[in-house]
Amino acid sequence: MRKVASSSLLSFSFVVSLMLTSLLTAMPAHAASRDVAKSVSKNAAQDDPVKVVYHVSEGTDQATAALRNIRNHLAADPTAKIVVVTHAAGIDFLLDGAKDKNNNLFDANVQELVMQGVEFRVCRVTLDRRMIDPKRVIEEAKLVPSGVAEVARLQAKEGYVYLKP
Repeated sequence: MRKVASSSLLSFSFVVSLMLTSLLTAMPAHAASRDVAKSVSKNAAQDDPVKVVYHVSEGTDQATAALRNIRNHLAADPTAKIVVVTHAAGIDFLLDGAKDKNNNLFDANVQELVMQGVEFRVCRVTLDRRMIDPKRVIEEAKLVPSGVAEVARLQAKEGYVYLKP
């Protein structure tokens, strides 16, 4: 009985092996590698800038770290395309008159980064839930319907890399 079972198992393995071999030989190897190369070049062309979304949701201390990281990022790669998406307590630094823990206004740092091409986006859901007038958002920032949906869209649809300082 044991001999029959092992013989059946060997026959089954042999059939599966033959099937896999025929499938692999039916598809030219160069077609598979060409498709992979197309995918890589489409998503990461040499001349395209790196696209990064910085996600800020935890308040002004995180915002301070994010602004520092972004300055360092741009010093290392001035061609990077950077979008800062904020929601929850992360929007606070983009409100008119917002200051860091050293009592420095955030708006000058934000303006400097905007001049370097950085975009800032604020979650409208957060504004509504916290009953904050959208007019309090500094002019350099753009309102988006949802911060988390914006982060997801940038990653899924536009190929942005996600960073959370």
